[in-house]
Amino acid sequence: MTELVAQIPREECGIYGIFGCPQAANYVYLGLYSLQHRGQESAGIVSTNGTNLYRYANMGQVAQVFSRSKLSALQGEAAIGHNRYSTTGASFLRNVQPIRVESRLGGFSLAHNGNIINSSQIRQELEKKGSIFQTTVDTEVVAHLMSMNRETNFMSALIEAFSHIEGAYSLILLSCDTLYAVRDPNGFRPLVLGQQKSGAYVVASETCAFDITETKYIRDIEAGELVCINNQGLKAYHPFVKRKTSLCTFENIYFSRPDSIIFNNSVYNARKKLGCFLAKEYPVEADVVVPVPDSSNVAAIGYAEESGIPYTIALIRSHYIGRTFIEPDQKIRDFGARIKYNVVKTAVKGKRVILVDDSIVRGTTARKLVKMFWDAEVKELHLRISAPPTRHPCYYGVDIPTKEELIASSNSVEKIAQHIGVDSIGYISLEATHRAMQNGTQDSWCDACFSGNYPLEPEQFGSRQKQKELFTEITSDGAQE
Repeated sequence: MTELVAQIPREECGIYGIFGCPQAANYVYLGLYSLQHRGQESAGIVSTNGTNLYRYANMGQVAQVFSRSKLSALQGEAAIGHNRYSTTGASFLRNVQPIRVESRLGGFSLAHNGNIINSSQIRQELEKKGSIFQTTVDTEVVAHLMSMNRETNFMSALIEAFSHIEGAYSLILLSCDTLYAVRDPNGFRPLVLGQQKSGAYVVASETCAFDITETKYIRDIEAGELVCINNQGLKAYHPFVKRKTSLCTFENIYFSRPDSIIFNNSVYNARKKLGCFLAKEYPVEADVVVPVPDSSNVAAIGYAEESGIPYTIALIRSHYIGRTFIEPDQKIRDFGARIKYNVVKTAVKGKRVILVDDSIVRGTTARKLVKMFWDAEVKELHLRISAPPTRHPCYYGVDIPTKEELIASSNSVEKIAQHIGVDSIGYISLEATHRAMQNGTQDSWCDACFSGNYPLEPEQFGSRQKQKELFTEITSDGAQE
């Protein structure tokens, strides 16, 4: 079998929680459906009726995992859910979140978006003390820390556990009577709060998950904030040491849906401004502006409007790719790219084309796309990137490869253009990238993947290896994941 994987950064997951709704699991299902772009490997939901916790999770996308009968078995008026793309821990069923545990504090369940950069160190210390881990995901260390500390009050145990944790986390936790939402003191990953007309509170990774469930966006959960929601209402606390805000720049560039509000800002507006600034910094005479769908669509609109060059859809993306057991060997070159994308030859033949994309990682996919445009007989091809060069790996919940694998880490822009096969390349500047993010100053953002300036240096935690290799597993045939 051939797995078709684009060489692009990938996010870890999406989370959604609701409290005070008679059909809680159904709403979580719909919320996860809206957050499917944040993770496609697995999906899970845990609900509670105030006495018991009910869980169902499996590998696959949301619509594949859940049926009416599965959802009807998830009883109660509170539930949390999770879509997963693994950055820490292999892609196995036992790693599917939300994870559920039984402890001296009672039963509870956790769902996490991000990457705990000292999880390997914590896990080793806990194992020495006798902890037995059931998964290889970093989220499980939170449950162990809660269970093993001396606090008897549930929230106190939660706060004490997070005092030992470093990294990026937007996390929701469900006990039998309370939903908790926690965002790390740097605020790397987004987490938003909303409320339905019925009074039910909702927490999610992005506001696009609110729209489908008719939830009104209230505000972002703040960096370092702990929110508790139960039958007594909502209470917010700030129990963690305040740190420099470090919002993930890539959320606006690539990960989040353009119809979302994250970091108190419209993703659509941010991407459109990126395109506008890119056109100002790297103008070129051309006939059409073409986006690489789908995350670059809005940036290409901004580029076209600023430059006055017509915008056109000339690259068609299939949304139904996955695994295929048929590959025609060398008979069809660049098969993986061609099954995902196809160029509309009549829209670009004989024309000077500006191709707008959101990033170049290894350069392999870009090179294949470029060849497809030359095969379509374009006159000129200019590549414009609505992100600065990606030169450094991420350790905060984004699966960006090692530095050695990143084409921009060891090559000039001119060499990248030559390697990919375009007439020119223009990357937006880091300064313009910050200006496009309306709500923050340069100091508000984490741009470590571009600048190498890590808000939390993972080296001190021994986590400089690739994220997916923090913990390894062995498959049934002996292959290492």
